Amino acid sequence: MKNTLCAWANILLGCLILASGFVFFINPYNIVPGGVYGASIVLHNLFPSIQVGTFGYMFDVPLLILSVVLLGAKLGTRTIAAALITPLLMNVLSRLVYPTREALEALDPAQLLGGCMNLSDHLMLTCVIGAVIIGAGTGLVIRNQATTGGSDIVGMLLQKYCHIRFSRAILLVDGAVVCFGLVVIGLGIGSAEDMAQPALYLSFYSLISIFIISRVIAYTINGSKNDKLIFVISDKRLTELHNYILKELDRTATCIKSSGLYTGAEKEMLFLVVSYKEVAGVKLKIKEADPRAFVVVTDAYDAFGEGWKQLPSSANELQPE
Repeated sequence: MKNTLCAWANILLGCLILASGFVFFINPYNIVPGGVYGASIVLHNLFPSIQVGTFGYMFDVPLLILSVVLLGAKLGTRTIAAALITPLLMNVLSRLVYPTREALEALDPAQLLGGCMNLSDHLMLTCVIGAVIIGAGTGLVIRNQATTGGSDIVGMLLQKYCHIRFSRAILLVDGAVVCFGLVVIGLGIGSAEDMAQPALYLSFYSLISIFIISRVIAYTINGSKNDKLIFVISDKRLTELHNYILKELDRTATCIKSSGLYTGAEKEMLFLVVSYKEVAGVKLKIKEADPRAFVVVTDAYDAFGEGWKQLPSSANELQPE
């Protein structure tokens, strides 16, 4: 029960962080970071009386239904809740931070919180800060076995019916949204005469934000990925290395029976995962045990098990293939 309540609290917090990133740093400056809410920002410029969060509902609800009908996805309560809560929080925050209906419809940064957060002259700063906040909020939601749906569903549909790789499908969706924003918003923040802030920069800011969001999401979900995978192949039995791993590192390793392809001689192969701080010590100990050992050190994308992360439990949530 405690873990479940903690997960729900984290999902709510993630949705709030995600909504805040859009309301304070992205929406007022017409930056279009791809996805459902990027398209919603563009449509808000066409229909200013309809808020960005409301357009989010118009996209998310049909897409969730399509995922069930066309993909056979099982939507967990966490995914449904996250998809419904985020647009609501976005609309509520927007109403709170703008003083008038006119300012709300215009998403005027000069009137955002009384003008104390107007970053119109610092678009790179607001682009980076907004992308980091959105990425952190989205990553927190995903870490707790939920998803806000959106463009992920479009990517999965393109993967299934158009045979496009999921990562490439997401790139196509985000690229189409950015182009849509460039066409609809037109000159955006800048103007043709304002060469200090050319309108074309708006698309560049959007692409930068997409990249930063994706990196922050990955970091939030998986961490810094500093664990290392080491293979050691030797003609000898590496007793000193065994003792070092077991006693000094307080870890274990796997001995794999192997033989040389050319000589056919039996060899010892050790397979172990260590943190990046432990790699140097392991290499020194290998050199002491067998200077002629063959060693491969590579990144470990993920490590699960005792002493590492727990394997994720299935919650029948919507996830890209």
